[in-house]
Amino acid sequence: MTTVAECASVEEAEVVRSLLEDCGVTAYLPDELAVTYRGVVGSIRVQVAEKDAESARRILAAGKG
Repeated sequence: MTTVAECASVEEAEVVRSLLEDCGVTAYLPDELAVTYRGVVGSIRVQVAEKDAESARRILAAGKG
């Protein structure tokens, strides 16, 4: 897995994951349950398979433009 984004909240990470998945890239939030369990985490990582990392970065860059 490759981290393609780090978000300040689970809600923000869900939006990023949704954007990627709408474009056909499966994304995961490995820190999602840590937030629920512990209450606080520095950031929420959005990860994709190594083979999808370049496409995911392009999608995210286009989404910020």
